[in-house]
Amino acid sequence: MSFYVVVGAGPVGRETARLLGEEGHDVVLTSRSVGSQTLRNVRAIQADATDAAELSRVCQGAETIFMCAMATYHRWPTDFFPIIDGTVRAAEAVGAKLIVVGNLYGYGENAESPLRSDQALNPTSKKGTARTIMWQRAVRADIPAIEVRPSDYLGHGAISYFSLVALPSIIEGKPTAFIGDLDATHAWTFTKDVARTLVAASRYTGEWGRAFHVPSQYASPRELIQKTAAMLGREVPETRSYTVAEMEALGMHELIEMRYLFERPLLVDSSDTEALLGVSASSLEEMIADTLRDHL
Repeated sequence: MSFYVVVGAGPVGRETARLLGEEGHDVVLTSRSVGSQTLRNVRAIQADATDAAELSRVCQGAETIFMCAMATYHRWPTDFFPIIDGTVRAAEAVGAKLIVVGNLYGYGENAESPLRSDQALNPTSKKGTARTIMWQRAVRADIPAIEVRPSDYLGHGAISYFSLVALPSIIEGKPTAFIGDLDATHAWTFTKDVARTLVAASRYTGEWGRAFHVPSQYASPRELIQKTAAMLGREVPETRSYTVAEMEALGMHELIEMRYLFERPLLVDSSDTEALLGVSASSLEEMIADTLRDHL
């Protein structure tokens, strides 16, 4: 039995802790506002990841630390850096390996498709730059580090463009709007597959200091909207794309710089994850059903 610490109690962090606990490991799940939970072999401890000394005390004896914490979206360029710095310093202090949940933003708007995990990062957005700096901080640390990179989330409790922009209208059977090209193929990642990839990456015996993409499923936003509505037994009377002017008027300022992700196909090569870690993507239907768990 090993001891693991999961930093961040969102959908990915909780599922990662659950998987490790179900395997019989001793797990601590930390967050600034972690609530009570009844996961097997998992202890919930309130801790601030920006406080390296406090987090180091929690992590004493940990084999691996999973950095799953999330900053408020519009505050990524300021709030993420103290979180990753505190987590890295804690990992160094206790000699633990570090696995970071990242995303695809760091590749930038001009990246070749499909995205590869060994592709150079060249961010073209503030949020992509923040994610790139976070990984650079982790990979230059004096401990082994891996970054796991998902695409846009589906899953229960996931906060994503789809859940925020499209899902409420689908649930109510109202005209639905999204962003970008509604017919462009897009990679969607299940939160539970992110957790499975994190756990599998912690056992990776090859050279660390690298990234793994989470295996995902593909559907255009229009297809995803239609499949979600069908699962709910709803009809979507209209589906359209927001203009940039509408997004600005509606206060979607943080989404505008990332709109490029939906303006053309977003394809992700996860073949190394499947071959080296043995993780494959859940079905799109399972992803949608879990997203709609409270509504079915």
